[in-house]
Formats: sequence, C-alpha cells, structure tokens
Amino acid sequence: MSLVLSDTLSGFALGLSLILAIGGQNAFVLRCGLRQSHIFIVCLVCAMSDAILITVGILGFGSILKAMPSLVEAFRYGGAAFLLFYGARSARSAWRGGGSLLANGQADSLISVVGISLALTWLNPHVYLDTVILLGSIASQSESRIGFGVGATSASFFFFFSLGYGARFLAPYFKRPQAWRVLDILIATVMWAIAFSLLISK
Repeated sequence: MSLVLSDTLSGFALGLSLILAIGGQNAFVLRCGLRQSHIFIVCLVCAMSDAILITVGILGFGSILKAMPSLVEAFRYGGAAFLLFYGARSARSAWRGGGSLLANGQADSLISVVGISLALTWLNPHVYLDTVILLGSIASQSESRIGFGVGATSASFFFFFSLGYGARFLAPYFKRPQAWRVLDILIATVMWAIAFSLLISK
C-alpha cells in the first residue's frame, strides 16, 4: 500500500509540475474564470483531456506515437496555426477594448469555449510529449502504474479547477478596461510565442 501511495504522490507532483507553466491552455482557463464563462465545462474538458492522454500513455501507446513522426508534425503545424489565430483574436480584443468586460461570458457560446479548449489541448504537440510519452515512460517504471496515473490525473483536475475558480479572486482587479487590455496582450504574446516555438522546433 505504501508503494502505491508513493507512486500516486509522485504522479501528482510530476503531473502538476508539467502543467504549472504559463501556456495557451492555462491562459484561456484563466480568462474564462475571470469572466465566469462556462468555467466548469472548460475546466472539465481540459482535465478530462489530460486524463485521456495520461491513460493512453500509461497503456503504452507512447511507443506508437514515437513511431509516427508525421502525426506529430501535423499537430505541430496545426497547433501553431491555431495559436497564431487565437493570438490575433486576443490582440484585436486588446486593441478594441470593452468587449472583454461583458459580464458572465455573454459574448462566448458554450460551443465556442469547448471548441477552443479542445483545440488548445489536442492541437498542442507538447501535450503528447508530456502526457503520453514522458508520463507514460515514467509510469512504466513505477511499481503501480495505476497509482501513478491516478496521481497525475488528479493533478490535472486539481490545477484546472483551482485556476478556473480561483480566478474570481482576481476579478476586482479586472473591473477596469485597462486591466483586460493588459491580460489580452499577455495572452496574445503567450500564444504567439508558443506558435513560434512550434514552428522553429525540429
């Protein structure tokens, strides 16, 4: 039992460390949390996507992904294109101002936020390297692969729901249009930086 608990904690710690860095997915969850725009669904989609990918990795499908470099390349260019588009959208929002201040996410439909959440997750080749290959490889060396996977999956649920619902504590600072402009500029910068890194990576 102690070995299972140890592997679970290891999976949680590693899973959390992999998703703590600021990225396109996290920036989008933060933005939805600030606007209270379908935040439960957004957090659930992101966490469940991670859970699926982690499970695939633990089942040993990372070796299959390694053997299909063309698939990774397709995700790389597709993800870069989407990030460039979404970055431009955030930059336009920062330029125009005001639109991001609509209460309760009235400007965003459920289909829109779910679609963006899925795209930011599944079109990012880094998520496959982190979850399917890296976590899958480490899990295969653990005494309890299931325990490790439960820990890593729990980390995703903990992080996304903490980020999404914790964003409301920042809401008072975003009552001013200027604060939203700064956030949109930050999001655009993050999206474009990730897109650029994807395009120049080998």
